[in-house]
Amino acid sequence: MTFPIPVSRKWLLAGLLSVTVAASGTTAWSTPAAAAVAATHAVTASEYEAFLKEKLNLALPASVAKGDFLAALAEALGAKTEGEPVVFKDLPATSPYYAPAQALYRLGVLTSDTVRASDRLSAINAVQIALKAADLKELAYTYPASKVKQALAKVKLNPATLGTQAAQELAAAIDTGLLPPAYYADLKPNAAASRHLSAVLIGQTLAVKGLYKHYLGYASDSDIYAKLNDAYQQSDIIQAPELRKIVDAALEESLVTGYNLKDARYDANFVDSLSLVYGHSDLTHALQLIGLLRSEGIDAKVQFEPKTSAFVYLKEWGEPGVSDQYEVRQIANGNYIEYAKEYDIAFEFDNLTDKKRFDDVVHAYAKKNKEDQTGLIAGSWWQPLYYSFTELPSYRLITNNKIDGGRYYAQSFSLKEKSAEVVEGFRRLDPAAVITHKDFWVDVPFFNYLNGESL
Repeated sequence: MTFPIPVSRKWLLAGLLSVTVAASGTTAWSTPAAAAVAATHAVTASEYEAFLKEKLNLALPASVAKGDFLAALAEALGAKTEGEPVVFKDLPATSPYYAPAQALYRLGVLTSDTVRASDRLSAINAVQIALKAADLKELAYTYPASKVKQALAKVKLNPATLGTQAAQELAAAIDTGLLPPAYYADLKPNAAASRHLSAVLIGQTLAVKGLYKHYLGYASDSDIYAKLNDAYQQSDIIQAPELRKIVDAALEESLVTGYNLKDARYDANFVDSLSLVYGHSDLTHALQLIGLLRSEGIDAKVQFEPKTSAFVYLKEWGEPGVSDQYEVRQIANGNYIEYAKEYDIAFEFDNLTDKKRFDDVVHAYAKKNKEDQTGLIAGSWWQPLYYSFTELPSYRLITNNKIDGGRYYAQSFSLKEKSAEVVEGFRRLDPAAVITHKDFWVDVPFFNYLNGESL
């Protein structure tokens, strides 16, 4: 059951949530057409290389030595080097490759006391290392000879020329997709691993371990609407009582006028240069927004990020009622804090041109400019909220003030010049809290709202 929402409350839900204002796996495809779509979505070497560069500041050389690969892999995995030193016969502790080799040895990725860090990396060895780093070795060692032979036939390798364990590792890498079909031809005896193959194997390893990007699918996928529906229905209002204690106090003191709670497990981890984050509360709006992008010829990865937005609900608006879309808690002055179920959708576009076009599309079809306006998608707001972590023409710089609570985090947006006040207020309310602030670029209507303007 739903209850009428006061007009002023609707306005708040459309623009206020989460801000500080100026005053303060494998898919089975059933048709050839679907298979063709899947092929267009295969992750390329350049995409993995961009991720490694932008997210982890890693770039492989044109000619990849084994030590280069080990160092990049260990860094990407965040492999730790604590514990007793490992003695390698050919790698002194003073070598720049020693620490990553030690970390990977402790993980069971390296199993020999001879590293050969300066040797040119071979394609076969790169696949073996990646398979172990992806935690797939137990699967590999279940392979009987018949299964190994069948898999290696795809890459035209004779199992007899390899050791039993090596053959099993390669076969499992092929069957699991760790080695994509586009790189089957690279897997030849004595062939060196290219920079592209090396980047792909590191990226695939991160993906298997859940350390790469997270997304439901692409806007162009035939099942994206079902996935978005499921994600929304499965999301709930985030509780996070310890975080709420801090930011609710900030609300009661009028330090902020709103905040978000989010779950870090759903963060998209997209490449910043190609991504935007769009916030809203209405599922129909999200579904129509995906359709709008498709109608404009724009494709993008789509990630649903559950979000709870909180703000002060004034007692003069009347009884807040009950709904599965929000909860309320009365505070000392008789007002309420409302916690509303919302979401962010993170998009990673195929190219920068499409990312820039998004602003024009929203202004044309998803931004309200007058009452009873027609020609807009459902649930369009006066001040839509979307932002980028890289600079874009016509966007404006503001600040995200964030409290990290581990799995959950709280954030409140402010004008850049107000950020220090907000951060200092958070620290006063909880000196032990982990508080950060980061500048980012937001659409003009929302920036205007932060400045107290109606449009």
